[in-house]
Amino acid sequence: MNRRTPPNSGYANGGASFAFEPKENCARTPSQASRRGLDWFAFFVADVQTGFGPFVAAYLTAQKWTQVDIGFILTVGGLVSLAGQIPGGAIVDAARSIQRAAALAVLAIGASAFALAAWPIFIVVLGSRIAQAGASCVLGPAMAAISLGLVGHDAIGERLGRNASFASIGTGLAAVSMGASGYYLSSRAVFFVAAAMAAPALIALFRMNPSEIHSAKAHSHDPQSSPSTMTSGLRNLLGNAPLRIFAGSVLLFQLANAGMLPIAASIVTLRSSNLATVLIAGALVVPQFVVALLSPRVGRKAQKRGRRPLLIAGFGALAFRGALFAFVINPYLFVVVQLLDGISAAVFGVMVPLIIADISRDTGHFNLAQGVIGCAVGIGAAVSTMLFGYISDHFGSYAAFVTMSGTAAAGLAMVWLAMPETCPNPMSKIAQSY
Repeated sequence: MNRRTPPNSGYANGGASFAFEPKENCARTPSQASRRGLDWFAFFVADVQTGFGPFVAAYLTAQKWTQVDIGFILTVGGLVSLAGQIPGGAIVDAARSIQRAAALAVLAIGASAFALAAWPIFIVVLGSRIAQAGASCVLGPAMAAISLGLVGHDAIGERLGRNASFASIGTGLAAVSMGASGYYLSSRAVFFVAAAMAAPALIALFRMNPSEIHSAKAHSHDPQSSPSTMTSGLRNLLGNAPLRIFAGSVLLFQLANAGMLPIAASIVTLRSSNLATVLIAGALVVPQFVVALLSPRVGRKAQKRGRRPLLIAGFGALAFRGALFAFVINPYLFVVVQLLDGISAAVFGVMVPLIIADISRDTGHFNLAQGVIGCAVGIGAAVSTMLFGYISDHFGSYAAFVTMSGTAAAGLAMVWLAMPETCPNPMSKIAQSY
């Protein structure tokens, strides 16, 4: 029986290589309407999601909420987002129409934004945050699955780069427009704007021709094997050594990354309180445009040269950023250092779904694997802000930044020494020399 070698069968001796037999050409040529539809879907989804960032705390504060209640709402949203990663991926794997699953998720997020703005009472706000967090756990895997089903494995790197580019532009422009709405109108207007963005997102979603989204490719399903349950699929995924190594490296990345900007922003506020808001806004927006510029190139390079060199570059940029924050005193250099965040974000925004697609190929659980990695991302981010906030308070910001830089270096070492090259392209052998 002429079957492809399973992804984890080539893993040996610490993960030096990934053994792939020749594969059929998976590249697909979808219509321009479908490709443009996915571009704009990524853009408008980022617009909808941006409203649920730091604007929530500012809005609830303006509504005279206590910090305890605000903290509770944010914590519940974070816990739901963490707990919903694996079920969200499983829902997308089980969905007969990924487009409809994505549409329901967009509607839920848009309705959550509208409810948050219209009725800022505790039970409604709590429900909206739970709905938004749960829907986001479906929407992220659904977008990656649509991309994979549309173009196939051989073109997925470049497609994910385009997704990340459009999403980054959407996030940056949405942050500016929502900030202006909050300033000139009211903090409530931010969420009405976010809710309104659900309409163009749905229009873009259904511009894609459903017949061009290959179902088996979207689920990374091997037609020669029968579907498995979520439990057995999760068991198989957790038994996959490269997936475990990648999850560990992603956890270290988020552990080093998530707490870096909040601590740096606090220091900037102390050193230059008058310009703090402008500098922090610049630190948020500038990396988004770096991501927009770099992501398509990252996707192309990943297809040609392999995944590991880019992962190493992403971890290196994060480690260098942490080291610079430990020594930078001038608050104006704060935004300059944040350019490195754009490099890391561009790499990981493309590499995470791309490597998951490699590792989960022919398992039928591409989206469940995204949930597993999403859990690692959530755990790393949740621990980071608390851990390094404690270190900063008790040992100083220098110790916090040095420790974060060291954590990123540990992730780099894990990728360098243990992570196999997952790209099936023969040119990936170049990358294995790193």
